[in-house]
Amino acid sequence: MSFIKLVSISLILLLLFSCSDIEKLKPSDEKYYSDGGPPYDYTDKQIIADAIPKVEPKSRMGNPQSYDIFGKQYYVLDDSKGYVERGIASWYGKKFHGRKTSNGEIYDMYAMTAAHKTLPIPTYVEVENLKTGKTIIVRINDRGPFHQGRIIDLSYVAAQKLGTAINGTGAVEVRAIDPATWGLNGEKNTKPVQPYLQHQDIQIYLQLGAFKVRKNAEALALDPSLKVIANAFIMGGYDSNLLPIYRVRIGPISTVDIMDDIAERLINNGFDDFYVIIE
Repeated sequence: MSFIKLVSISLILLLLFSCSDIEKLKPSDEKYYSDGGPPYDYTDKQIIADAIPKVEPKSRMGNPQSYDIFGKQYYVLDDSKGYVERGIASWYGKKFHGRKTSNGEIYDMYAMTAAHKTLPIPTYVEVENLKTGKTIIVRINDRGPFHQGRIIDLSYVAAQKLGTAINGTGAVEVRAIDPATWGLNGEKNTKPVQPYLQHQDIQIYLQLGAFKVRKNAEALALDPSLKVIANAFIMGGYDSNLLPIYRVRIGPISTVDIMDDIAERLINNGFDDFYVIIE
């Protein structure tokens, strides 16, 4: 590859991703979310204010139509209206504190911000800890996380307030907020507030495929290469058109660490088209 091409590629990466994103893409023996922050009780997490949704134009940086990471194509959404997704949240802290985010802002691990792969920058989202019912509001200003199975990378202080900082990850639901209507009549436009729950049962699965024909689902579930990794089962159901659909899943999985181990083995054996289901 010529020197000019190398320089061009480097410039494109710098424009598309933050310094923290590029660092995350480097090979490492550490876990993807391995990072550090102040002591967990460095401040009273109850006085940390949520991000306040407000109408903002899309950032000039960080909003390409699409981009490619590790051979996977990501498409940035035109808008965030109606976005709701469940998955695993991680966090990043002092390792990237003070570096530029994807939209050119400086990452502050004490600010209520987050990184997301496809939501427009900026987008305000409400994040719910599915184990406890605790919710926070953060502002998306960065790209990531690119670890398999993660849907949002919270700032350190956001993860602390949500209650996921100690474990490093947590099962969450992410809901986009419409800033134009959020403050009307003093009410939020997000999910109604639920009673704060302790130890709510959460089931984690890895879904490897969904098929209209059962025998195709059986072929995947009984694949000899898959059998040596984990036992898969077929879950029957119906799609949005009320037609039968057969989903091939692994689980329930008790912890995120076990899920990561299974996911790594799946990828190493050529099963890389799967995603996390939380119920």
